[in-house]
Amino acid sequence: MSDSEQTSNKPSFFQIIKAVSASMLGVQSQKNYQADFTTNSVVPFLIVGVIFVAVFILGLVLLVNMILA
Repeated sequence: MSDSEQTSNKPSFFQIIKAVSASMLGVQSQKNYQADFTTNSVVPFLIVGVIFVAVFILGLVLLVNMILA
């Protein structure tokens, strides 16, 4: 694979957030799902996914504390 093909497979920050959000909600299209797997590195998806899960859990904890307070 040439350098130009490798750089074209690198998703933007917005595309990573969109892909992780759609996957977490279960609404990721098969076409986008396959496109995500053509990227060279899974690390950006993992980082954004961990951040999203942490924010989700923190949000649930805050919501429960507000309701019970």
